[in-house]
Amino acid sequence: MYPWFVPGASTIYGYLDFRRFLADWFEAKKASNPRYSHRLFARKAGHKNPSLLLLVAQGKRNLSPANVQGFVRAMGLSAEESRFFGHLVDLGQASTADEQNEAWQHISASRRFREARSLEGKGFEVISRWYHSALHELARRDDFEADPAWIARSLRPRITRTQAKSALDLLFSLGMLAQTDTGATHPVDVSLATPHEVAGLAARNYHDGMLDLARGSITGSTREERHLCAVTACIPRALVPVLKREFDAFQERILDLCDGADGDREQVYQAHFALFPLSEPPLDPGASS
Repeated sequence: MYPWFVPGASTIYGYLDFRRFLADWFEAKKASNPRYSHRLFARKAGHKNPSLLLLVAQGKRNLSPANVQGFVRAMGLSAEESRFFGHLVDLGQASTADEQNEAWQHISASRRFREARSLEGKGFEVISRWYHSALHELARRDDFEADPAWIARSLRPRITRTQAKSALDLLFSLGMLAQTDTGATHPVDVSLATPHEVAGLAARNYHDGMLDLARGSITGSTREERHLCAVTACIPRALVPVLKREFDAFQERILDLCDGADGDREQVYQAHFALFPLSEPPLDPGASS
């Protein structure tokens, strides 16, 4: 249980996992009133199953919209807290990345959530959009200008001035961009705090965006600018971890080459490596057909 959790306080905004919130809420409620029970909660929520709260908190049951209303009523949440709780449920029970992103947009728009988890929310935003990392690298150029118009026309594909302005403000606020005494802007390598509950979604957004750009490069870039290669092979499944390590080692080699390159930084490039199956594995001989 979070040590600062107090029933009735606006601590729900510090959560992204609604099941964790329910477990902590009940534990705190029980600590303040030893006679409080799951059965009493169910009665207040208008449910017949006395174990519903426990099952939901343990991830064994989902919440329907009707159940959400009963739960917020039993917990005595305010209208604003109830809406936030509903968005947490949507995030936790979403079946697609689009549904998760929609729920996240509602959550991250909450002023109280931003106050509670500002840095984490910003970390998610940085990773989710391709042009944030591109802008961070673009700042290594000697002729870089911290001007939205210059950035918008320098990136490929181009982004809007509004997007460039928001990206600049975000990177400066996280310390990923800084200015020297002379006013020149330079990139700073920092560790991002990303909510672990949606870290996978942020990574998926990043790769989705970059793979879209890779597809666009087939017609949007010249052969001299791009290099696309691929291999298709049937392999033992035991080789997959070995290939992953090889990919990681190759990525480190690429970074070493980039970091140690002589000459001025001129253009931002993206190197993307992908390993994924193109067939199903053999059926387990012991499995029933």
